[in-house]
Amino acid sequence: MLPALALTVVAAAGCREPAETAFRYSTDASSRAGLVALADGVVTGNEAGAVVRLDRDGRLVWRVALGREVATRPALAGDSVIAGTVAGDLVRLALADGAERWRITGEPPVLSPAVVDEEGTSVYLVAPDGAVRAHAVDTGKVRWRHPAPKAQEPAPATPRGLPAPALSEGLLVAWLGSAGLVALSTADGTQAWARDVRDVVGLEVWRGAVYASTLQGRLVALRVKDGSPLWEQSLADNLTSPPSVALGTLWVGAGPALLVGLKLADGKEVARVTLPDPLSSRVTSIRGELLLVPTSGREGRLVALKSGGWERAFSLRTDTPLRTPPVVMGDQLFVQGLDGRVLSWRLRPPEP
Repeated sequence: MLPALALTVVAAAGCREPAETAFRYSTDASSRAGLVALADGVVTGNEAGAVVRLDRDGRLVWRVALGREVATRPALAGDSVIAGTVAGDLVRLALADGAERWRITGEPPVLSPAVVDEEGTSVYLVAPDGAVRAHAVDTGKVRWRHPAPKAQEPAPATPRGLPAPALSEGLLVAWLGSAGLVALSTADGTQAWARDVRDVVGLEVWRGAVYASTLQGRLVALRVKDGSPLWEQSLADNLTSPPSVALGTLWVGAGPALLVGLKLADGKEVARVTLPDPLSSRVTSIRGELLLVPTSGREGRLVALKSGGWERAFSLRTDTPLRTPPVVMGDQLFVQGLDGRVLSWRLRPPEP
């Protein structure tokens, strides 16, 4: 176990501490994978190749060694989780006890998060070169493959893998490097549309629209079904995070350390908040009124902003960069630090 580091809760002036520590658990290695939310806990992976399931109190349910680094968030598929490694292994594990149900080897490194359809029957992966494939969840058999673009850009937007794809309306929307933003049929992998959007940081889909943030500071909104443009905004010199929807607003990180909120319908800016460090992942909400913003600096602050004026309600310091989204279950929240620790707090009841 890594040494437990101190957690500091900083509340707004005149307020009591708003959260109490639920647990701190070390996965015994650094991690950039992020957390998968379960009904009663979380699953994650780490650089040592371990996949770990914890309950809500931080107790270990099971731990499975896959042999090579798990660099991305595992995917939840019904009663199992599917995890990939940098060696190109893809493994399905039983959610109850971690038992291996199937394993595929010899595929490209899994550096982008896999996504599973709502039915839990297919899992989709994007390779570092932009090739896409679909596997049957029950057997692992490849259902279809879409080849990589013929011409490749000198460097992708993220050096460790392309952004996570998004599923909506029977389409898998993915940024495939030189091919731009591409929508593929989930049934057979045929291309439905493509748009020349470059250097995508991340994607979000919401109610028939796909939103793409770019390194050049643009936020682009397209209609999922045909890729037609809805709106586009230039927000800063560069954007630092995928877009995410929370509390009725579209949020994205902008350089050097800003959080920008926009209207979903037209992209009009409605909030601009200075953060202690850059945002590199998605945000989420808790209690329907607080926005949780993980920051990627060394202090690893999880900043809570109150809806309306978006003033800081409190800040949780973890002393490890937070580069993956928080997970929320009721009044309990979970984060994973770059050092591999899983940290959890429970919010105290609101003051009368």
